[in-house]
Amino acid sequence: MNNAVKLDKIHKKFGEFEAVKEVSFSVPEGKCVSLLGPNGAGKTTSLKMIMGLLKPSSGELEILGAQANEINHHIKSRIGLVPQDDNLDPDLTVEENLYVFGSYYGLKKEFIKEQTTKVLEFVSLADRRKAKISELSGGMRRRISFARALVSDPDLVILDEPTTGLDPQARHMLWQKVRNLKAEGKTILLTTHYMDEAERLSDLIVLVDHGQVIAKGSPRELIKEHVEPHVFEAEKPLPQGLEKFRNEDIGESVLIYSTDLSPEKKLGTFHHRPANLEDVFLKLTGRSLRESN
Repeated sequence: MNNAVKLDKIHKKFGEFEAVKEVSFSVPEGKCVSLLGPNGAGKTTSLKMIMGLLKPSSGELEILGAQANEINHHIKSRIGLVPQDDNLDPDLTVEENLYVFGSYYGLKKEFIKEQTTKVLEFVSLADRRKAKISELSGGMRRRISFARALVSDPDLVILDEPTTGLDPQARHMLWQKVRNLKAEGKTILLTTHYMDEAERLSDLIVLVDHGQVIAKGSPRELIKEHVEPHVFEAEKPLPQGLEKFRNEDIGESVLIYSTDLSPEKKLGTFHHRPANLEDVFLKLTGRSLRESN
């Protein structure tokens, strides 16, 4: 299988500060890879290098068959981006926003027109093509940003926290659209702070912290490797006899991690669930808050 994106021992320095340190991972064609990490972990810097907005200080970076110093206008036209923040022009209509964006890549007018119809139908907003952006809800604007990323019919779609602020219905709708894009052969690179989103959509997880890759694998592989399969949440204090199990104090309650169901015999009221990707994330990166850069 070919790789749409390949990073090999990538470093990026800003003066004396090294934001990315020997990062290596690949994004296979037609797959969804999630780049996860706390604030300040190096995700944004890595994405900017992949989009050709920053040059690596060292290491090898290949995007859609081109080296970092070869990422030209044509390569960029094959990359669709849904940014963290909506930057649509509020004074233009939906279709005008899409047309202006498509024209940046030198796309033909007829192609942009056809793609506009296609992508607005894709995000279920074809009936709002004449509406001004300022007239739309936040959720609709987010979906328009998603549509805009697809106007050039890109091979690689980068989703930078695409569902932040969306209600559950809109989130699930966009999840299905990501699955549809994969079915069409598109390659997806996703960043998100919603671990359930990454677990549902990703073929591969790349977890970074302090500018380095600290874990890599499918969601199921990472859960199996790093955390016990059973998680019990119970009120404090921790009952006697359960000290041997790995546990975490999370305020008013405690989490107990176990390879079997034996802790429930000593617990009164408790909540039991299978381990998930969020457990992996918190175990490897900690529970302390990080400030955004």
